[in-house]
Amino acid sequence: MAEKIAIIGTGLVGSGWAVVFARAGCDVAMYDAAPGGAEQGREVVAQQLNDLAAYGLVEDEPSAILARVSVATTLKEALDGAVYAQESTFERTDVKREVFSAIDAVIGPDTLVGSSSSGIPASAYTDHVACKARCLVAHPVNPPSLAPVVELVPAPWTAPETVKAVRALMERVGQAPVEMTREIEGFILNRLQGVLLMEAWRLVEAGLATAEDVDKTVSKGLGLRWAFMGPFETIDLNAPGGVADYARRLGPLYHSIAASTDEHRVWDEALIGAVEAQRREVLPASDLATRRAWRDRRLMALARHLKNAEAS
Repeated sequence: MAEKIAIIGTGLVGSGWAVVFARAGCDVAMYDAAPGGAEQGREVVAQQLNDLAAYGLVEDEPSAILARVSVATTLKEALDGAVYAQESTFERTDVKREVFSAIDAVIGPDTLVGSSSSGIPASAYTDHVACKARCLVAHPVNPPSLAPVVELVPAPWTAPETVKAVRALMERVGQAPVEMTREIEGFILNRLQGVLLMEAWRLVEAGLATAEDVDKTVSKGLGLRWAFMGPFETIDLNAPGGVADYARRLGPLYHSIAASTDEHRVWDEALIGAVEAQRREVLPASDLATRRAWRDRRLMALARHLKNAEAS
């Protein structure tokens, strides 16, 4: 019998999660408090499955996978019999506290709950619920159907068995879970991304480079390696003697850079406006949705390449 998964909140992230679990053979119940939200989410799932099939990234026919995805009319119906629930509602503490209260009122005794929170720790919105030992953050990259990493971040009261079980589930459905030992704002991904973004904004603010050239430096340089290796492996391979050799050779440079940029300025409206103007010259606002679809197709092509590379 297939495992049942509840998806609570069926926007782009929730719909992506539905694809992840359904293509792995799970039965998926989608629920959204907004009228018609789950139905719209299921339509997004159908489109994503067709796109993935065109790139050879699903094993079954899209229609067969979509048949595993149902719409629940109530939260209780979605959670009934579910081994796991993925909450992907609005990124606001008060909203999540309300959602977890509603979950707690109808959840079964064994269902585990992961939150797609991208930076708010689970301790901020699960401290008041009886099921808190079965709750944790399970933060994906958007879209989760194409970027497999999932950050597992336990609250102080999350049971170790919960983390272990959710990690095993994520591995079964083809994701790449990473664990934090304890909570910290921003987790791993956004703390790393935040450092890069802070410097990117700083370079543009100082008039040292344009937003387009900063982007090109990553897309045509750093990002090429980062598509299949992380920062530690990158520097391990970039010095004859490995990571220790790299640190000794270039450590003084990075220390000097850090010392010269110890002030973390807020992105004020003038700077935001300047970068917005530069981006709109390159990409009109009316073309944002088209470009997002292009991004997803490029991710699909990359996923196919990496899948073939790993198989060879």
